[in-house]
Amino acid sequence: MGKKLNYGRTFLIGLAFLSISSFWQVYDNIIPLMLKNTFGLGETVTGVVMALDNVLAIFLLPIFGSISDKVDTKLGKRTPFIITGTVLAVIFLLLLPVADHAKNLPLFVGALFGVLISMGIYRSPAVALMPDLTPNRLRSRANAVINLLGAVGGVYSLIMIKLLVGTGLTPDYEPLFISVAAVMIVAVLVLVLTIREKKIAAQVAAEEAMESSEEKAEKKGTVLAPEVKRSMLFMLASIFLWFTAYNAVTTAFSRYTVEVWKLEGGGFADCLMVATVAAIISYIPIGQISGRFGRKKTIMGGVILMAACYFAAIFVTEYVPVINVAFALIGVAWAAINVNSYPMIVAMSEGADIGKFTGTYYTFSMAAQIMTPILSGFLLEHVSYRTLFPYAMIFSLLAFLTMTQVRHGDVKPAKKASLLENFDVDD
Repeated sequence: MGKKLNYGRTFLIGLAFLSISSFWQVYDNIIPLMLKNTFGLGETVTGVVMALDNVLAIFLLPIFGSISDKVDTKLGKRTPFIITGTVLAVIFLLLLPVADHAKNLPLFVGALFGVLISMGIYRSPAVALMPDLTPNRLRSRANAVINLLGAVGGVYSLIMIKLLVGTGLTPDYEPLFISVAAVMIVAVLVLVLTIREKKIAAQVAAEEAMESSEEKAEKKGTVLAPEVKRSMLFMLASIFLWFTAYNAVTTAFSRYTVEVWKLEGGGFADCLMVATVAAIISYIPIGQISGRFGRKKTIMGGVILMAACYFAAIFVTEYVPVINVAFALIGVAWAAINVNSYPMIVAMSEGADIGKFTGTYYTFSMAAQIMTPILSGFLLEHVSYRTLFPYAMIFSLLAFLTMTQVRHGDVKPAKKASLLENFDVDD
C-alpha cells in the first residue's frame, strides 16, 4: 500500500454514508408531513417523534459501534452490520408509505421505530469502516471523500422529493420511498461486492504497525488547564445553541412552507437543495478563509450570517425565488461553522483525552437535536408558525455571544495539501 490515498476504494467505502444521508434527508422532511397531515398530530407531539432518532442514537451508536469492534467474521467487522442494517431499514422504510396510505398509526409508529433501530445498527459500523481501511495519515483526505458522498446522497433525495412528491396535503409518498430504498440497496450492494474488508483491514494494520513509535506517541490523561476548560465549556455551549437554531429549521421547514408560504408537494426541496449545494461549493473558500483569519472568526462570521438570513426570512410571507439566495447563504454559513468547530474541540483537548471530548461534542449536538424539535414544535402549535425563524435567529445570536468567550483552540489551519481536503468536515 502506498502513501497516497486510494480514491477509488474510498469512494466505494463512502457509498454506505451515501445511503445513510439519503435516508435522513427524507426522514427529516417527509416524516413530519406524514405525522401532521395524515395522522393529525400536533406540532409538539411531532417534535417529540422527530427527536426520537437522536434519543436512540445516543444509546444505539456506541452499542453497535462497540459490538462491531469485537466481532470477527469472514466478511470483516463492519460489513455484516452494514448488510443487516440496510436490509432491515429498507423493509421498514417501505412500510411507512403503506401505513400512511392506510392511515394506520400503530403500523406507522412500529415501522418508524423499526427503521430507526435498523439505521442505528449500521450507522456506527458504516462510519467506522473508513478509518478501519485507511491509514491514519490519509484519513483527512478520505473523510473529505466520505462527506462528498454523503452530500450526494442528500441531494439525490431532495431531487426525488422534487420530482416524485405530488400536490395536496396527503400525496402518495410511495414512489419517493421506493427511490430511496433502491439507492440504499444499490449503494450497499456495490460496496459489499467491491470492498474486501477483512483483507484490506489486515493490510492497513500491517502498514500501521511499521510506523515509528514517535509518530504514534500520544499524551494521554492530561487534565485541561482551567482557562482552557472554560473555553471548552463555552465552545460546547455554542455547539448546542447553533444546532438548536439550525435543526429547528430543518425539522419544521417542510411544514412551514405549506402553512406560511402555501407551497405544495415537494416544492420546499428547492431551498434545501440550494443550501446543500452552496455548502459543498463553499468548503474550499471557507478553508482558505479559515487559514487566513482563523477558525474562531470564521465561525463567528458564519453564525452572524446565519442569524441575518433567519432575520430576513421572518418577513417573507410567500415563496419568492429570491429566498433561495438566503438559503444559499445559510448553507455557506453552516459550512463555515462545521468546518471549524470540531477542529477547535480537538485543538483544545490536545494532550488530554481527544476521544472523550469527541464524544462530548456529539453529546451536545445531539442533545440540541433532541430538545429543539420539541420546543420549537410547541411554539409552532401553541403560538404561531411565524415563530420558527425568530426562534432560530435568537439561538444563533446566543451562539455568537458564547463564541466571544472562547479563547483557545483558534489555531490557524495549515494550508491544505490538496483542494479535496477542504471538504473534510465532521457531521
